[in-house]
Amino acid sequence: MLQSLKLLAPALIPSWRFFDTITASPRIEVLRLSAAEEPVGAWREFRPRPHSLPCREILRRLVWNPRWNETLFLTSCAERLLERETAHSVAEIATRIAASLTPHDAPFFRFRLVLISRDGDALQKEVAYVSPRRDVISQ
Repeated sequence: MLQSLKLLAPALIPSWRFFDTITASPRIEVLRLSAAEEPVGAWREFRPRPHSLPCREILRRLVWNPRWNETLFLTSCAERLLERETAHSVAEIATRIAASLTPHDAPFFRFRLVLISRDGDALQKEVAYVSPRRDVISQ
C-alpha cells in the first residue's frame, strides 16, 4: 500500500520544478501575400484567444476542446523552432495555417513568431522568426 502511494504522489502533487526555465511563450502571426508578394492586410495573430467565454462554453471546453489542443501543439512547435529550427516544426505550423486560409483571398502567406514581454506598463513585441513565403494550396 505504501509503495502504491509513493507512485501516486507525483501525479497528485505537482512539482514546481517541472520546467527548466520560464520564458515568454511565442505567438504565431500570419501575413497574407499576393502573387507579387504585396501584403494583403497586416500581420494578424493566428487563432487569437477570446476575450470572454460564457460559463456553458467553459464547462464544455473542460471536456471537449480539440482546437485548443491543436493550438497548444502549435505553441510547442513554435518553442522548438526557436530553440533549433527544424523542417518538422516549420511544416507543422505552416500546414495548420494553410488549412485555415482560402487561396482566392491571397495565394501565399508568411508566418512569424513573436515574443511579447512587459517593460513597466508597456508591452514590447520582439520578432523572433519570420518564415519564407509559403503557398496556401501546396500545404
